[in-house]
Amino acid sequence: MQIHFITDIKNNGDRNANKILPKPIWYRFQFRSFGKKIELLNYINPLNIESEKKHFFSSKFNYEPNFKYPKIRFNGYKLHRLFFSQRLERIKDEDIRNLYKDIIYEYSGLIECIETIGQGKKFYYNSLKSFGTPTERDIENAKFILRFDDSDFEEDLLPLYNVDDAIAYFEAFRTRYDFDFTIKKSTNIAAAAMVQNNTKTLLLRKNHKFSKNQLKVLANHEIGVHLVTTFNSINQPLKIFSNGFPNNVETQEGLAVYSEYKSGCLTITRLKELAYRVIATDSLAKGYNFSDTFHLLHNQYKVNRDKAFSITIRVHRGGGFTKDHLYLTGLKKVYSYAKDENDLDVLLTGKVTLEYKEVITKLQSLGLANTSKYYTDAYLNTDASEKNFDFILNSLK
Repeated sequence: MQIHFITDIKNNGDRNANKILPKPIWYRFQFRSFGKKIELLNYINPLNIESEKKHFFSSKFNYEPNFKYPKIRFNGYKLHRLFFSQRLERIKDEDIRNLYKDIIYEYSGLIECIETIGQGKKFYYNSLKSFGTPTERDIENAKFILRFDDSDFEEDLLPLYNVDDAIAYFEAFRTRYDFDFTIKKSTNIAAAAMVQNNTKTLLLRKNHKFSKNQLKVLANHEIGVHLVTTFNSINQPLKIFSNGFPNNVETQEGLAVYSEYKSGCLTITRLKELAYRVIATDSLAKGYNFSDTFHLLHNQYKVNRDKAFSITIRVHRGGGFTKDHLYLTGLKKVYSYAKDENDLDVLLTGKVTLEYKEVITKLQSLGLANTSKYYTDAYLNTDASEKNFDFILNSLK
């Protein structure tokens, strides 16, 4: 979640804005007092991943890592007060009023998440409020995927490329889209790559080795969706498209993994990784500590130690981060949505959520939202269907 500390409406002369969102709402729905942008992923990634990983492996997987996190650079109390001082009752349109109300509750919850990072159960409970936890159905879907034999799928997953090779690959891939972004190396991210929306930056883990297929996966996932929606949100009159709709993680990650499928680089290994994330996230609810979750993945599911560590740190960072179960549920929802020939453009308009599709359409009809300036090119591929993956995705409950 990020907050741009500027007015919610970019075009203050928009007559529709004056009619639908009264000036005290759309003009003052801003966060000018704090001068910084807020994004949860800027705070949740530990600063000492590599040193703690060495300690963990040297302890024979029985050491509980002591992660350090970036300092918070905002006043949470003032933000909460500003959120709830908004006079939303002055928005006459019920759908738009409810959207803003949901967004305020969402942002407030994410602020609580950031404020409690590294505080164990406090953070975990706040994470539950914002991202939920896997249901029994989600766990069944994950276990269903894990039943498939890797040998039934042809995959080229040899880790042959270093981070400089990856940068060269992404520099070539970026020419598909008419927007500019920065690529940087980092030792302080849990994933192989991630997008910082507020700085329009693609971060790559410095010591990671990439396979040819993973480069294609990350390019379509991070650039083809996450940066596409970042730059589409900049083209919107309302800042909520940049800041993010409620529960937008599920839709955004679903779109991103769906682009992997449509570009032909989704593998059973990748699907199993998403399934392991569900299993690992569920372990939090069972009271597992870091070592317990690692042993579950490494010993019971036979995940290699580096991947098991990576998945474990993703879910245990901060004190218990439950976001990762949403990748698989998001993929299922977006796959089903697209299969019914629904419009994907509306879901690329910014950091939006599938459940608010009708509200976005209404905002567009009122001149308060634009259609997508950029479109994920993988979605144009009509030859992406692969019977094994279609069978799996159609079978998810």
